[in-house]
Amino acid sequence: MSDNDDLFAAPAPARKAASPRAKAPAAVPEMAGDYTAAHIEVLEGLEPVRRRPGMYIGGTDVKALHHLFAEVIDNSMDEAVAGHATFIEVHLAADSTLTVTDNGRGIPVEAHPKFPGKSTVEVIMTTLHAGGKFDSKVYETSGGLHGVGVSVVNALSDHLDIEVARNQTLYRQTYSKGAPLGPLAEVGRITNRRGTKVRFHPDPEIFGAGAHFDPARVFRMARSKAYLFGGVEIRWSCDAALLVGTTGVPEKMTFRFPGGLKDYLAGDLEGQTLVHGEIFAGRIQKQGGHGSVEWAVAWVADGDGGISSYCNT
Repeated sequence: MSDNDDLFAAPAPARKAASPRAKAPAAVPEMAGDYTAAHIEVLEGLEPVRRRPGMYIGGTDVKALHHLFAEVIDNSMDEAVAGHATFIEVHLAADSTLTVTDNGRGIPVEAHPKFPGKSTVEVIMTTLHAGGKFDSKVYETSGGLHGVGVSVVNALSDHLDIEVARNQTLYRQTYSKGAPLGPLAEVGRITNRRGTKVRFHPDPEIFGAGAHFDPARVFRMARSKAYLFGGVEIRWSCDAALLVGTTGVPEKMTFRFPGGLKDYLAGDLEGQTLVHGEIFAGRIQKQGGHGSVEWAVAWVADGDGGISSYCNT
């Protein structure tokens, strides 16, 4: 203590500790670029299908490739189920071009009321969600209703030809990657043919340069259609060059199974021992409305068995 300190004086007030300096607000990171209305893309026509094929057919693999065939043959099957077609022809060429022909009513060819400058054929081939399956008066049942449609097949093909025989006149139009190469053309009079013929080749830009249809897989798909609807005849043909080293696939064959699912199950169980020795099958029509249920049942002596179901809506 120094002599100058006063014992009776009030102590000097304690110096307050300096308060911590408030943190400056965090800087907002700068965006890599502006995000404006100009960055919002509006894809029109079939462009979204080519940009994102997986959204429509589940990918670009072998399964997706064969889904294209399913879409085309389902349209012909709908004509058969509706009672307007009696046969469907399927031809697989050596270059993996597939052709599906039916003797149904044929796609309407006149100008579409909503698109006066286009034929109805072109509207169906170039517009998503266009078709007659949404009107129950046109198709009471449809295998292709919940599919993506032939327009998607068109978008994913580097070449597609469609022919329509309707009102004793033949019409034809050609497309590439979903775009028409010209308007629907009237080829001329035809008196011994009616229906629709679609010939397409998958685009290697989408599926890869080595992509090709498997004859065995296409053959099974075509045959199953004849099983599932006993009233239709499927005429199969395939270029012989594709069958080298392949077993169980004929160059030509006609399928017709009047027994429907019963014939299908009999073929599936060939070589197996049945407990009852026969297949039980039947069909019930829905009361008070359209629709029916068809079944086929058998009990096998060995194995776990299985259940397969199919539905048209």
